[in-house]
Amino acid sequence: MSDSPYIYDLTEDNFDAIVTRGSHDQPVLVDFWASWCQPCQMLMPVLAKLADEYQGRFVLAKLNTEENQSLAGQFGIRSIPNVKLFVNGEEIDEFSGALPESAIREFLEKHMPRESDSQVEAALQAYASGDPQTAVDMLEQARQSDPGNLRILLAMAQIHAASGDLAAAKAMLDALPATEQEKQEVVTLRNQLLFAAGAPGDTERAEFEKRLAENEHDSEARYGLAMAQAQVGDYASAIEHLLGVMAEDRNYDDGAAREALLKLFDMLGDDPLVAQARRRLFNLMH
Repeated sequence: MSDSPYIYDLTEDNFDAIVTRGSHDQPVLVDFWASWCQPCQMLMPVLAKLADEYQGRFVLAKLNTEENQSLAGQFGIRSIPNVKLFVNGEEIDEFSGALPESAIREFLEKHMPRESDSQVEAALQAYASGDPQTAVDMLEQARQSDPGNLRILLAMAQIHAASGDLAAAKAMLDALPATEQEKQEVVTLRNQLLFAAGAPGDTERAEFEKRLAENEHDSEARYGLAMAQAQVGDYASAIEHLLGVMAEDRNYDDGAAREALLKLFDMLGDDPLVAQARRRLFNLMH
């Protein structure tokens, strides 16, 4: 182990304690390296310097891929240096190559605990207790005191979306930097906004249900019901209806059903629903 209290050498024996369980206490930055790798040798002192400078806000854990090939394979390491950040036992971000110190600082700051995080948690609790206005006010105060905390923007977007203010939610998502736009939680929420915007109201949904019961080939009704089901999280039913539209008329509304399916796939990620639905979509397309 390093002389620094914030730097550890990883092995298969201590990986669980330091990374899986340890990242519940503070973020753990895992540096996958090897002795023959020149960029690794350039990166390592920069990471060590930052670990000491941050004084425990994160732990640096170094894993020699030559000596721990099983762990390297488990995490799909194909090129080094590769650096992964773990929080609460989960990998949440990574970078590859010997980045300059400024870029690594930027990477870290996006994920390090901040004083305003407690305000975000309190706001989310206020919303869960049925007080959305107090929640929004608390987040606005947090944003003024710590404008660099991107968690505030995401929390505001989530609350606005849940409250039905889709325009405000979209504005919060649009305010996130480009580096955040491809994060799964951002992609998911943005797609949820699209489904919410396209979902029919209760009266129109009832009409669609009636129409579909009378005519199972009514693509407009089936598509409208899919939007309604996606909005409330009934993704399995939404996928079935959209595949039904594809089977009847894959060019309906300039391919709207296919586009909606692809958005659902993005939202659901590795959900088992996706693999099966992708195969069925492929068969319908070909």
